[in-house]
Amino acid sequence: MDTLRQFYDAVRDHPFTNALLPHLLTVAGFLLAFLAIARLMSERKQPGNTFAWLFAIAFVPWLGVPFYLLFGGRKVKKLAARKAQLRPLLPAWPPVASAETFAARVLTLNGACPPVGGNRVHFITTGEEAFAQLESSIREAKHAIHVMTFILGRDAVGKRIIRLLAQRARDGVKVRLLLDALGCFPTSGGFCDPLRKAGGEVAKFMPVMPLQTRGSANLRNHRKIAIFDHRIAALGGRNLAVEYMGPTPLKRRWRDFGAGIEGPAVSVLNEIFLTDWCYASGQSLDRLRADLPPTVPAAAGKSEIQIVTSGPDVAGDPLYEGILSLVQQAERSIWIVTPYFIPDEVLQRSLMVQARAGIDIRLVVPAKSNHPVTDLARRFHLRELQAAGVKVLFYGPGMNHAKLIVVDEAVGLWGSANMDMRSLFVNFEIGALTYSAADTRQLARWMQEVFTQAKPMPAPAKRQSLLPTIGEEIARLLAPML
Repeated sequence: MDTLRQFYDAVRDHPFTNALLPHLLTVAGFLLAFLAIARLMSERKQPGNTFAWLFAIAFVPWLGVPFYLLFGGRKVKKLAARKAQLRPLLPAWPPVASAETFAARVLTLNGACPPVGGNRVHFITTGEEAFAQLESSIREAKHAIHVMTFILGRDAVGKRIIRLLAQRARDGVKVRLLLDALGCFPTSGGFCDPLRKAGGEVAKFMPVMPLQTRGSANLRNHRKIAIFDHRIAALGGRNLAVEYMGPTPLKRRWRDFGAGIEGPAVSVLNEIFLTDWCYASGQSLDRLRADLPPTVPAAAGKSEIQIVTSGPDVAGDPLYEGILSLVQQAERSIWIVTPYFIPDEVLQRSLMVQARAGIDIRLVVPAKSNHPVTDLARRFHLRELQAAGVKVLFYGPGMNHAKLIVVDEAVGLWGSANMDMRSLFVNFEIGALTYSAADTRQLARWMQEVFTQAKPMPAPAKRQSLLPTIGEEIARLLAPML
């Protein structure tokens, strides 16, 4: 140790070190920034996203470069190539009427599964109902339980779900729990050991430490799916934590939305789960498929549903382009409920054009969300929409975490994706579109109830103090990176 210390002191005090090392570090920093910018420009990012990263790399390179290397990935080629080998294997569905709609064609041509008929949809509007439905489905499952979540709370709800899953694993049910490595960082280790010891399986999607690949820390699995016995599924925006659901009402519980699905569409969700599971666990997809029932679930209703995924493993941006097609083709109304609103320029302008054309556009966001920076970043977009004629509504008190779009009271979309650039262009997300009139009427009624509990966004003050204005501009500049 003394020898090493003497060597270190000699190198530190050497004239060469004092004279040239700072310059070498400067040159190395410049080269790293240049390489980062070159890589950034080669990626297919939104202009706002590209500019935000350029700003960070150029003006604060000691933070911008490492943060870009960690969090700047969007469409990672190696990931896409590896994940492409695990594409969902779906049967040829009988054609349904909704397949000819413009939005359905856009989604299908961009890689989404075509609309599937014969489903029954039960919308779940409270956290208590969501928990009761989940608990009941876990208890009644006879063969398999597949659960995917972004957050598993280290709380009473998370503990109770792990206990239930462990009990069913001991009963001989095949239990697989897929957790996002970052969102479930506090609970993906020893917290899940009771399930592992009972024979259940737990896999972590995209471990952050060690990084699987460049940019993997930024690529989060935000999908929320639960499938029971390959024939019943749940899909929506709720995570498995006390803020989202629980056995009894809770004053601070967030408002959210989801649905239970029975019918052929469940086979689509199950395939999506299996491909994500096999990517995270390294297991053989062919082997898991061999254990599936030989036929898709039988028809259970009349709902026509189209399941669409998006993320780094998808060649394009089908969910974003589907939303864009819905907005641009609307003839009467566009109703949107989202917890976070940071759109790209095309979506923002499309909403403004439709509002000026007389379309009834209503946008509901929380008066105050759980992410103050995103609230700051959304202000410019909301003011611009309000000036164009969009009815911008603030929901509160309380947090509304639901993600829904209803267009012309004829097509409805719900799922895991927020109306922000992270959800639409970066995260692994999932959504469901319903083209059935009965389902869409239910969605519209729920949204109308939300409208009654929201207030119009206050008109902006003629003069704003300097500090909030600067903070808003910085947040807006960095919004594509949030």
